[in-house]
Amino acid sequence: MPEVKAHSERVLSESCVEATRLPNAFSKKWENRYAALALYFAYYNFVRIHSTLRVTSAMEAGLTDHTLTLKELLGNVSA
Repeated sequence: MPEVKAHSERVLSESCVEATRLPNAFSKKWENRYAALALYFAYYNFVRIHSTLRVTSAMEAGLTDHTLTLKELLGNVSA
């Protein structure tokens, strides 16, 4: 189990590095940044198939029985 912890810490660390670069390229409004992070985490957990799991995180946790498409993920978003 230590390798799982190390992997999750590495992914989180890499995400934090990317987040520190966000102010240079994205909106500085907190609401917009919050929305961008929420979208990133939703994509990461419900759409992206992880190479070690071979399924999405949500499928592994039993939250869904299929991989969501971007259309399904964004289906309830209004412009």
